[in-house]
Amino acid sequence: MLYEVLKSKIHMARVTETNKEYEGSITIDEKLARKAKLLLNEKVLIGDIETGNRFYTYVIYGKDGEICVNGAAANLVEIGDRVIIMSFGLTDKQHFIPTIVKVDENNRLKE
Repeated sequence: MLYEVLKSKIHMARVTETNKEYEGSITIDEKLARKAKLLLNEKVLIGDIETGNRFYTYVIYGKDGEICVNGAAANLVEIGDRVIIMSFGLTDKQHFIPTIVKVDENNRLKE
């Protein structure tokens, strides 16, 4: 049997920018995305802590500290909102440990 599990997440990232004119996606600091094992173009679920909005999009890599929500989803967040960026996957393991990356208010990795 396969189980759908949380594969990885970036916890409490701050939205630094929105861009409604972009075709879609979330731009994530490349170092954070790679630390969280998020692949380029991978589908992710975004949860906005301030509003409760949740939406799916896909990952593109950005510059240091950047968390930019693009396209139509830019209407669902505000600059400064805290978000959780989650990816999921399938496994045959009943006990799977996800990769969790925690960041500070400037989207810098917490030790």
